[in-house]
Amino acid sequence: MAHIPVLMKETLDILKPQDGDRILDCTFGGGGHTRAILDASNCYVCAIDRDPDAEKRALAVKQSYGSRFDFIRAKFSDIADLFTEWQKFDSVLFDFGISSFQVDEAERGFSFQKEAKLDMRMSKDGISAYDVVNTFSEKELADIIWTYGEEPRARQIAYEIIKSRKVTPIETTTQLADIVREKAKSPAMIKKYSKIDAATKTFQAIRMFVNDELREIKEALEKLPKLLNNGAKIVTISFHALEDRVVKNWAKTAKHYIVPMSKSVIKPTTEEIFLNPRSRSAVLRGFWYNELGDEKRK
Repeated sequence: MAHIPVLMKETLDILKPQDGDRILDCTFGGGGHTRAILDASNCYVCAIDRDPDAEKRALAVKQSYGSRFDFIRAKFSDIADLFTEWQKFDSVLFDFGISSFQVDEAERGFSFQKEAKLDMRMSKDGISAYDVVNTFSEKELADIIWTYGEEPRARQIAYEIIKSRKVTPIETTTQLADIVREKAKSPAMIKKYSKIDAATKTFQAIRMFVNDELREIKEALEKLPKLLNNGAKIVTISFHALEDRVVKNWAKTAKHYIVPMSKSVIKPTTEEIFLNPRSRSAVLRGFWYNELGDEKRK
């Protein structure tokens, strides 16, 4: 599937890029949001991504936009260390989760729909999904699958993983998916969740653990104030409740300087979901940054 940035119009409606603005895209991915922002005005965008493949894609954007664009390969939890106090931004965008490129490229080992060695590392270094599945204890696996996937049959899945790997190492995405689908789900559960692949929550959980995604989000949001000009706009796009829960908790904790733009989230239109089914679970939140700490922006 081609890379289609989600909630593009809604993102631009909130950011409203102006000539001279400095904008930070903390999740470059395929560069779709970055390109749209750069096309909307004569602004400057700095993009961040931990994925070395994203850095390669950023070269094409640099060729098109020159000095108006820069890319930094880094985790967005490190944003406070990447810029000086004179390099603040007027807007920040977070598009959380996995990118279409990571899902579609089988060799990255993210997708249970494609045969590949278990990997799931966004940065291509550190502990992999293969390591987790083949070396972690049954309790550790159950805790991961429940905590990051909210999978009700986490214990049964962990048991089946341990049982299977005693026979042979679980090396591929399809091996793991088959264990979850065929051995760890009852007929009643399969019927109830027939529209959702039985492996979805387990793969999500392992991926989020491997990449420490929830901590990354929490740390990045907490460090944002050091990077923002007064009145800066912040957009977060989440794809499931765990990510959005971190955003909501942060906004509540930081309510003295973070002002929500609306009481409810913005969701994709029916038309967008039809054109891009992967957008169906996306939710967008917009915020103002008020460094003065007033309860309401004037």
